[in-house]
Amino acid sequence: MDASTSSSKEGTPEIVFFDIETNVPNRAGQRFWVLEFGAIVVCPQKLVELESYSTLIRPGDLSSVALRSGRSDGITRETVANAPLFKEVSDKIFSILNGRVWAGHNIRRFDCIRIKEAFAEIGRPAPTPVGMIDSLGVLTDKFGRRAGNMKMATLASYFKLGQQKHRSLEDVRMNLEVLKNCATVLFLEASLPSLLNGNCRGSSTITTRSRSNGKSLCREETSRKSPPTASIGYQRAVPYASRGSLEKMTEKVKNLLCRAQGNQPLNTILKHSHCLLR
Repeated sequence: MDASTSSSKEGTPEIVFFDIETNVPNRAGQRFWVLEFGAIVVCPQKLVELESYSTLIRPGDLSSVALRSGRSDGITRETVANAPLFKEVSDKIFSILNGRVWAGHNIRRFDCIRIKEAFAEIGRPAPTPVGMIDSLGVLTDKFGRRAGNMKMATLASYFKLGQQKHRSLEDVRMNLEVLKNCATVLFLEASLPSLLNGNCRGSSTITTRSRSNGKSLCREETSRKSPPTASIGYQRAVPYASRGSLEKMTEKVKNLLCRAQGNQPLNTILKHSHCLLR
């Protein structure tokens, strides 16, 4: 029995974290084109990865993609020149999204809109979710004061997860790590509020440029998800590497949560973190 059949019979839909990369319109009348799609399907009880998929996508108008990228591994015209068109990968994208809980960062205002536009353009119905978790909205109230503007790059820097790559599958994995870290910190603070609600010594936030919501023009180079500015220093870190006593304790708490919660849904786990999903 495959994972999707098993989850369906248990009555708990799987969660698909996804992200898209696009060109950025830089002149009047220019549109968004999906240039890359990446997704990871996870078990809602344990956040175990069940399936992953990513693909570059050639836009209908190659001239809309920049010849050069300001990012070392950014998407350029050459990158997508020989990639499949959206209609050629639409069946796979539909199957991985349809009927699952959609999760991602700022997906309500950007990614979901671009997905619907792409399916409409090829004349077929877009996939539909059974629920949605937008980590931008979920975490803003709880982490806005400590993690600045709540962009993925800002959150990743706060938790020392490394620099955001602005490539779909890598950003999805980073989104998962950010969510796990946020939930764990909130759980610890709820357990000992009088001791752990203060600011952590040495914490810092960063500022990144704003992204476009599709209604206004944006001046970034290859994606609506802004990279950190070059003047800001970063230390590359491996998410699962040892990073001191606090990180070790955090990992132990996450493992304890997985064992203790058993088959309870993801929402039940996160409710212990100041009702994270309200």
